[in-house]
Amino acid sequence: MSVETLPTPERIPVSVHRSSSIASRAVAAEIASLIRTRAAEGRAAVLGLATGSTPQGVYDELVRLHREEGLSFRGVVTFNLDEYWPMPPESLQSYRRFMREHLFDLIDIRPENVHLPDGTVAREGIAAHCRAYEAAIEAAGGIDLQILGIGRTGHIGFNEPGSPQASRTRLITLDRVTRMDASSDFFGEWNVPRQAITMGVGSILSARRVVLLAFGEHKAGIIRRTVEEGVSQSVSASYLQQHPNASIVLDPASAAELTRFKTPWLLGPVEQFGLAWDARLTRKAAIWLAGLVKKPLTKLTDEDYNEHGLQELLSVRGAAYDINIEVFRSLQSTITGWPGGKPGRPRFVPGKGPDAPGEPDVFPKRVVLFSPHPDDDVISMGGTFIRLCDQGHDVHVAYQTSGNIAVWDESALRHADFVTEFARAFDLFDEALVERLEQHIEAFVRAKQPGEVDTPELQKIKTLIRRTEARAGARYSGVRPDRVHFLDLPFYETGRVRKKPLGEADIRITMDLLDQVQPHQVYAAGDLSDPHGTHRVCLAAVTTALHRLADRPWMKSCDVWLYRGAWQEWGPEEIDMAVPLSPDEVERKRFAIFKHESQKDKALFPGPNDPREFWQRAEDRNRNTALLYDRLGLPEYQAIEGFVRWSPSEADGSLVEVKAGGARAGATLTSPGKA
Repeated sequence: MSVETLPTPERIPVSVHRSSSIASRAVAAEIASLIRTRAAEGRAAVLGLATGSTPQGVYDELVRLHREEGLSFRGVVTFNLDEYWPMPPESLQSYRRFMREHLFDLIDIRPENVHLPDGTVAREGIAAHCRAYEAAIEAAGGIDLQILGIGRTGHIGFNEPGSPQASRTRLITLDRVTRMDASSDFFGEWNVPRQAITMGVGSILSARRVVLLAFGEHKAGIIRRTVEEGVSQSVSASYLQQHPNASIVLDPASAAELTRFKTPWLLGPVEQFGLAWDARLTRKAAIWLAGLVKKPLTKLTDEDYNEHGLQELLSVRGAAYDINIEVFRSLQSTITGWPGGKPGRPRFVPGKGPDAPGEPDVFPKRVVLFSPHPDDDVISMGGTFIRLCDQGHDVHVAYQTSGNIAVWDESALRHADFVTEFARAFDLFDEALVERLEQHIEAFVRAKQPGEVDTPELQKIKTLIRRTEARAGARYSGVRPDRVHFLDLPFYETGRVRKKPLGEADIRITMDLLDQVQPHQVYAAGDLSDPHGTHRVCLAAVTTALHRLADRPWMKSCDVWLYRGAWQEWGPEEIDMAVPLSPDEVERKRFAIFKHESQKDKALFPGPNDPREFWQRAEDRNRNTALLYDRLGLPEYQAIEGFVRWSPSEADGSLVEVKAGGARAGATLTSPGKA
């Protein structure tokens, strides 16, 4: 059966690409083709554009096509979806400014062909402005291709839940979830405008072609509702089911909740999805079944498998007893109290466990732990971090970014005050220093506008705060002072939540550290659901560096492990190494997190819809992983930190193995929708 006729419950055509960068290039290629076709016909290509991190990769590729392949935008007319109201055009959060910085100022588009809702129009003029915007779209001949993102509420544009299908450009009040998701851009939810001007659902559906992009695990749930459930006013994106030429473009993480990825056996033979009943898919299915019927693995019966859509698994892999034992042993083999290996014992191999036969492995090991922010090391894998140090390994920790934007102004003022008092107490008082602190720190903070970028001096103080906290956390965990590295990757240092793209300098810094240490183990953050994107970029820096270093002799014996925890945890079907923690170790991990005082009580950027402190999230997730292992019939532990093994692919430096969905690596899977 061809991919185009797969029997899925998807009501919209969906394409799933190996990575977000590949997906973005595919969409950019479609846009470029449209532009060239319209130019050959002597007609303008009319594009509907979106803002935010999701379409940024598309714009980057369009800029590259313009600069390197001569793609001209002189015959292109654009209409943007939305803009906050009120919003000055030069504000850091202005969508007009975003579009200029990421696209319009970098191509040859005519200024008169660029249209965006006006965030400065007076309230009494908004209705007329919206009518004029709709008239301009009509005068241009309608939108040929509309690009969309999707919010956690399912909104497209700013069409919040309850938006009517026939709605047109208008002023709308933003949902609280939408404002929470935007809070990081505005340095606090209280600074986010309560209203916005947006093209309506009807305006969007009038486009001749619509492409919605979504990337990351945090979009997976709303994508499933949009694609597999019926049309609903509560999910504006679901109206796309009624569009004759709409499609959705995803990466594996955002597609993970779709039935053909999460439970493909419910749709018929798995081979139609390019899958086989190998060990990993068998493990995924058995764990799913155990959770569904609420039984330990070893108590599952043939009837359980037959009655819940897994008859094919039984016919291929044998009786329930054999499958249960196989999966139980595979999970059992992930558990190890020696994440760096045990002296005189063979190398830990996923699926074979710490007791696999073989030659004794290197001990102690050189280890590099990459931490995107200065606290991700202890939040996400603090127990394993401490254990690696306790067990005698040569552990290096590399803090990839300064994390300086996540420090409250009040904390910076307190530390500036400490410097002044310290100077007075030890007769080191410097009038020029005090004057500089007052001028550049205190005066600036008093006059600071919401979302305003900090002065270089204030950024430096915030960097030092996070740096000293990171040192304290690493020292408490057992790391030697000369093994603590602050990489300060340049992509991060904008002073804004919105960062620069990953650059050559970022990759070179990462490569230099790896070449210097020549590690036997590398740990990196695999949180692709990070709502601010920093974890994703930091992972790309590490994986790209490892690809380039693939021919180094030390790489042949280097294991790369991905951790999670700040935003999401690995599921038991994904985990390759599970490190159990005792109650004492959970407490030690908590104290290591507490060393990051600027993030304690209330972090400046806590992430969407999760009021818990980071230490609470970490403990809850680690405890829940242990509970899942216990319910499956494995030993009961206080907590478990899970890791997934990464190995370089033949493609780019992305995390390309579709562990969450089960599709073969490298595949671009499509479905026609309306099956």
